[in-house]
Amino acid sequence: MSAPALANIASALPALAAKQPQAVALQVPVGGAGAHVRYQAMTYAELDARSDAIARGLTTIGIGRGVRAALMVKPSAEFFALVFGLFKAGAVPVMVDPGIGLKHLKTCLGEARPEAFIGIPAAHMARLVLGWTRETVKTLVTVGPRLFWGGHTLKALERRGTGGGPFVAPTTGNDLAAILFTSGSTGVPKGVEYQHRHFLAQVDLIRDTYGMTPGEVDLPTFPLFALFDPALGMTTIIPKMDFTRPAKVDPVHLLEIAERFKATNMFGSPAVLDTVGRHIARTGGPRLSHLRRVISAGAPVSGPVMTRFLAGLPEGARIHTPYGATENLPVTSIDSDEILGETWARSEAGDGVCVGRPVPPNDVRIIRLTDDALPEWTDDLVVPAGARGEITVQGPTTTEAYFGRPESTASAKIRMPDGQIRHRMGDVGWIDEQGRLWFCGRTSHRVHPASGPLDPVPCEQPFNTHPAVRRCALVGVGPVGSQRPVICIERESEGPQLSFDALCAELRVIAMDHAHTAGIETFLDHGPLPVDIRHNAKINRPLLAQWATTQLKVNP
Repeated sequence: MSAPALANIASALPALAAKQPQAVALQVPVGGAGAHVRYQAMTYAELDARSDAIARGLTTIGIGRGVRAALMVKPSAEFFALVFGLFKAGAVPVMVDPGIGLKHLKTCLGEARPEAFIGIPAAHMARLVLGWTRETVKTLVTVGPRLFWGGHTLKALERRGTGGGPFVAPTTGNDLAAILFTSGSTGVPKGVEYQHRHFLAQVDLIRDTYGMTPGEVDLPTFPLFALFDPALGMTTIIPKMDFTRPAKVDPVHLLEIAERFKATNMFGSPAVLDTVGRHIARTGGPRLSHLRRVISAGAPVSGPVMTRFLAGLPEGARIHTPYGATENLPVTSIDSDEILGETWARSEAGDGVCVGRPVPPNDVRIIRLTDDALPEWTDDLVVPAGARGEITVQGPTTTEAYFGRPESTASAKIRMPDGQIRHRMGDVGWIDEQGRLWFCGRTSHRVHPASGPLDPVPCEQPFNTHPAVRRCALVGVGPVGSQRPVICIERESEGPQLSFDALCAELRVIAMDHAHTAGIETFLDHGPLPVDIRHNAKINRPLLAQWATTQLKVNP
């Protein structure tokens, strides 16, 4: 049997540094505010050299191949150099969203069992005070001034590793490359095991699907997406923003730097597009004259959000909405032309949200809904054409396990006859006559009244058409099988100002227009709906269900 082929996601960086050494890899904010934020450039040659030095420095203190290292550093030049340095060293960065809450953060770090902790001073202080990773971490690295906790500083390690030439550990495609935690929108976040081959496949799929080319300029509002840019030969512009609150992004700053640096590509969650699009609608501009491609993920993007944002883009620019998850991305993709030209009208009528055709070579199949683990694939799991069921996918970016979570792995993975792994997305969907996938919500968010199960997205979209509704969420109150379906409403501040009784009367008329919503009679006025930390777009329906239960006990 031949040895596994050498592969490392960081290997694209030295190749590009040799090809385009003076091309700008990063522009990072270093001071100022508003329209006067100052940026500092880092070339491909500089990023490659810094990450080489960091990789050598890390290996001298034992952070080498296979060593798990918790990484808690804000998006910055040091963050990017560190991530590529860890990859080059063959180490395994452990990445958790810092905004998930202290309890979940401690749980996630405990499950990942990191042997090293790399963080800014505030992260080290939290680690000490809250007892994070106390049992497993043996090596400490501080990005910034080190205080009383000891260990090493990144500056010293980089200085120690400078001048030694190129450095990439002899990893294989099957080596563990990183542990990336899910957003936790459906429970405690889970650590997804990414092998180097998964990252390499993601770069290929993203490049080929969206036609990205070296020399483009990307404006990502989600830091992890920006890590693909150096492998694609693109320039990354890091906005000055709180990445745990993307909905609160400053649209003036985002629009200004997009024009200043001539951004051709942007990644943003639906919440970012909504915030910026509303600003464009209020002010009438400015147009983003260079932006030709916007990629939005994390939750479905509504037709009105797309329309507002597109008003600020040049003719021919498109918004692309890939569907996927931390465990497998991208699975499918669709663009704004097809959504606004055809599928959104069907979404508003209750068909779900069309998320497009599978990205080659992904194989998407819909299987019958079950809570049981499915260890082995059988063809009789597949539902008839056009029927709803659970979405599954098998492809080159399909991850195989959750770190330290064998039960979660067993419930989410199916082994195919050829030994490959198929991932259960945990989402309800169906495939139309054109081979397009339609998303209907999480399997765990279905509501079960006596009349039969209701899927959240198809039930919510008709009510979202009301101009006084910004968005809504279907939840169930009571025991499964006899649940009361409830629609929680977040009102549109810029829409008609109706009394809630008057709004409910009009929503009941909408409900009667569709067979699948005719049994929904209860509406609750909630205010801003709770959303996930990562994208500010996934609605926390379990939390809303608890709230609705309390409200209906008080006001039955």
